[in-house]
Amino acid sequence: MRRLPFRRLVSLATLAVVGVATLGTTAACGDDTDDAAGKSGPVTLRLGYFPNITHAPAVVGVEKGIFAEKLGSGVTLETKTFNAGPAAIEAIFSGALDATYIGPNPTVNAFSKSKGEAVRVVSGAASGGVALVVKPEITTVEQLRGKKIATPQLGNTQDVALRYWLKEKGLKTTKEGGGDVKVVPQENAQTVDTFASGAIDGAWVPEPYVSRLVNAGGKVLVDERDLWPDKKFVITNLIVSTKFLKAHPDVVKKLVEGQVAANEFVNSKPDEAQQAVSAHIGKITGKPLDVKLIKQAWPTLEFTNDPIASSLKTGLDHAVAVELTQPVDLNGLYDLKFLNEVLKAQGEPEVTQP
Repeated sequence: MRRLPFRRLVSLATLAVVGVATLGTTAACGDDTDDAAGKSGPVTLRLGYFPNITHAPAVVGVEKGIFAEKLGSGVTLETKTFNAGPAAIEAIFSGALDATYIGPNPTVNAFSKSKGEAVRVVSGAASGGVALVVKPEITTVEQLRGKKIATPQLGNTQDVALRYWLKEKGLKTTKEGGGDVKVVPQENAQTVDTFASGAIDGAWVPEPYVSRLVNAGGKVLVDERDLWPDKKFVITNLIVSTKFLKAHPDVVKKLVEGQVAANEFVNSKPDEAQQAVSAHIGKITGKPLDVKLIKQAWPTLEFTNDPIASSLKTGLDHAVAVELTQPVDLNGLYDLKFLNEVLKAQGEPEVTQP
């Protein structure tokens, strides 16, 4: 897995499938003798994630017991699910959460609001899975003039990506929904209905909503992967509370081992991983996600341990360019020591520390 220079991000996939759910407490049950209990006594790790495809490593890691195995018998794993980044970050800030899978935009916000103190990125998880889907009669950028295009939320990763792309094409937008192209922030689930009804002309969204809009008669005008070097940009990374990282570095390393193992499972057993994602989301929401939809969306994603730090930095630069945020010094955001130790032990290429 190759590192790009430290450059950009645009993609919080708020592909959230639904509301905050809590999956009880899972006691880790591995037979690892070098567990956290031997170093710091019994520890509880509270891990957050979203029940969606872009968080497949987390979903599969929990569903298949991979995290529990890697954490060992001295660590109790508690999992909580969220449907939006801000809620997960608030849980980190309040001390209710120790680590979470999350998109790049809330990662930057958490780091910025805490003046670089609250969180660290310890691993990547996924790249890609975002596109601009439009009505089939729209074939050029210029035809977007005067049209209504949805994004998940004002200032979120996809919103920034759309506004910056339009700016580069010479089309203006405003925070209030004016300009050459009217950007309409709305929940992803609502977007499928508004697109089908004709209330909007397209949407810049993450999977599985890209596939849902295509199935509703839309077509992909822009695959966001095509806008990035090597077609890679962070959609999901793993962050930990700095406080927890300092108190329990041994547990964080085991969590990273679980992340790497989960990605190995996802990449080596895609069919089984897709079934696990469907089943796990069903346990949380009461309705399994259609496996056919998961299979349709899967090829647009790359599950990688590289956090692609350059894309997060570039995404921040884009947000500044469209006047949705202020510049942020990201020095110190990444702590990839444990990730590289795990990768090296497995004979895999290490990730460049930004």
